[in-house]
Amino acid sequence: MDLKQLEYFVRVAELGSFTRASIALDVAQPALSRQVRLLEVELRQTLLTRNGRGAIPTEAGQLLLAHGRGILHQVERAREELGRVRGALAGRVAIGLPTSLARVLTVPLTRAFRQQMPEAQLSITEGLTVTLQDSLVNGRLDIAVLYNAQPSGDIEIAPLFDEDLLLVQARPPGLPEDPPPQAIALKDVALLPLVIPSRPNAIRMQVEAELASIGCRPKIALEIDGVPAILDLVADGAGCAILSRNAVASSNKPSAFAVRAINEPPLRARLSLATSSLRPATLTQQATLALLTQTAKRVVQHH
Repeated sequence: MDLKQLEYFVRVAELGSFTRASIALDVAQPALSRQVRLLEVELRQTLLTRNGRGAIPTEAGQLLLAHGRGILHQVERAREELGRVRGALAGRVAIGLPTSLARVLTVPLTRAFRQQMPEAQLSITEGLTVTLQDSLVNGRLDIAVLYNAQPSGDIEIAPLFDEDLLLVQARPPGLPEDPPPQAIALKDVALLPLVIPSRPNAIRMQVEAELASIGCRPKIALEIDGVPAILDLVADGAGCAILSRNAVASSNKPSAFAVRAINEPPLRARLSLATSSLRPATLTQQATLALLTQTAKRVVQHH
């Protein structure tokens, strides 16, 4: 059994598509299809059901997928162990970060990663929690930082830190940055027009749940999936937002916004580190996990 063919099959099965797998692997789709077909011929089994929506593993494919992940993991571990003989960690690690953290964390994390693991490769993707979690489960990411993650059979989570969610408004011309605007009660937030992500965004779901617990509903002005676009609209006067301090600090012009604490009760989001429970972490991934934890806590405390 050819390891390259096995890697190609696993990636197609995880991503559910030859097209997506060819992009992820940087391999031409005809060549990818041919190698997977050769594997099927060798094993005398149909491994994937190909249809208009993509490629789904058959019963035999599911069995090979489970074994294949383990085989490829062991190969990666062997490469890493050989690298350690040379005194280096190697391999590739793919990390997913929420947009509110990506802008403040990417540079210090990349710098620390290159210093500690110069022979390893780092890939960073930013996105919404629901998208990052899907990418973690299907193998496109090795580690993700998620908002309000819930335990499941597919992922393992470890709390990272809690983050205050604040009311973000356009700063009126001439309003000084000091002293900061007074805090606002959560029930009063319900009276304000919000520019907020659509469901099932983690912060959107939390805002609705917290307001419901005090008998209120949010007043949605616009549903926008993207922190930069939300902030642009708030600055333009379209409404208010509920975001973390880091989200505002990483904007192009933080001084354009007035940020108010929310109380009675306060809104706090939990950020967690998530890894796949389907694929054991390699040594390089374990080292990156520790580095990410250390860097994130340092950067957030600084901000």
